[in-house]
Amino acid sequence: MEPTAIDEARFVELVIGGLNEAHRVATWILGDPAAAEDAVQDAAARAWAGRTGLRDPAAVSAWFGRIVVNTCRDELRRRNSRPRTAAVGLADDVADPSVRDAEAADRDEIARAIRRLKPDFQVVLALRFGADLTVPAIADRLGIPEGTAKTRLRDALAAARVAIAAERAAASGPREARR
Repeated sequence: MEPTAIDEARFVELVIGGLNEAHRVATWILGDPAAAEDAVQDAAARAWAGRTGLRDPAAVSAWFGRIVVNTCRDELRRRNSRPRTAAVGLADDVADPSVRDAEAADRDEIARAIRRLKPDFQVVLALRFGADLTVPAIADRLGIPEGTAKTRLRDALAAARVAIAAERAAASGPREARR
């Protein structure tokens, strides 16, 4: 006997229960709480449209999480396909950089570096360090083999190290030129 579709009220209850986690993950991936809200809303609309094919209530969380990640990945790809006029990072939001402490400056530098990475790398780093998922959970969330998730995470970390070094070189370059 084939399981029946989840009734609409139960589906809504399950998705609403996952919205905070979805927003947290989307914010990590996109680096912008407002964009994350839009992404989660789009993901919820996609989930609602596809709800009739879902049979297992236990699968809703992982299924919705995958939709959120894919929606964020689509947004990152759209951003990367647009011409960039200037690189704007989190550090640019504070008028007086001397007000920020060293830890905040480091976070801003890392955030700018991560934004330089390709979308798949941004997503895997957000899932590992933002959502604190294990490699098997990342593989499940992305719908990829565990070995692929490990490789992608390794490559993303290597690319992040290069991007952070480039950020640091860019930050120190103008100071060195002035001396």
